[in-house]
Amino acid sequence: MKTIKQLVSVFLLVALAPYVSSATEQAETKQPTLTAEEIVSRASLASYYAGADGSAEARMKIVDAQGRRQLRQFSMLRRNVEPGGDQDLMVFFSRPSDVRGTVYRVIKHPGNDDDRWLYLPGLDLVKRISAGDKRTYFVGSDFFYEDVSGRDPKADSHQLIATTPELFQLRSTPKDSKSVEFVEYTSWIDRKTFLPVKVEYTDARGKVYRRMEVIKTEVFQGYPVATEVKISRVTRGTYTLMQMRRVRFDIGLPQDIFSERSLRNPPTKWLKAK
Repeated sequence: MKTIKQLVSVFLLVALAPYVSSATEQAETKQPTLTAEEIVSRASLASYYAGADGSAEARMKIVDAQGRRQLRQFSMLRRNVEPGGDQDLMVFFSRPSDVRGTVYRVIKHPGNDDDRWLYLPGLDLVKRISAGDKRTYFVGSDFFYEDVSGRDPKADSHQLIATTPELFQLRSTPKDSKSVEFVEYTSWIDRKTFLPVKVEYTDARGKVYRRMEVIKTEVFQGYPVATEVKISRVTRGTYTLMQMRRVRFDIGLPQDIFSERSLRNPPTKWLKAK
């Protein structure tokens, strides 16, 4: 027959078992503590540097305040010089007819001004995009040129303001306030994939005037990709929806296709590769 002391011990073991198990699971699954800067850096890598290189087809649906729609269709080629560092990017437009043959080229230099060009086939003109124009609208959409190639994480100061089991929430302010139109922006970043799921930009009045939302995410070759992204100009009632398809990584893109020659003579071998 068990003594009273033994019965009490058994009772305590049974009563505390769920708490001990929960604490053990939390200790086993606890993620290392990350700074705000590390979170933003990983988000940039996940969003813009997956694989050594990559290609994709994309379509933009541009909707104005009256509900009128325009479409843009294009293909993208991207090659990393180094992860998180310099990068080559080219965007080739195929539809509609008024933008067909237009090419956007970027040589990305984190920490310095990127080199950007736009080739206009109707004029046979290569137009350099100045550093100050990176936050102007991309071919009539609600995306900025900078949205397509990515903002330098070091251009802003970042603060982690909340953490949930699913998301990191950060507030970021520009280090050079004269170079941008926003006062600050708030990001919600998926803790598993490190892809931003929403970003809201605030103006000098403290109002959210611009919003980015990820509608759909898919995995290609082990890399999570935001395949449906909506950017809204909240104060104007316009938005652009960009959808990605045929996403491929690590395809062996040669460095020499990222050149001025490819603006006038696109590398069709790589654009049509499946």
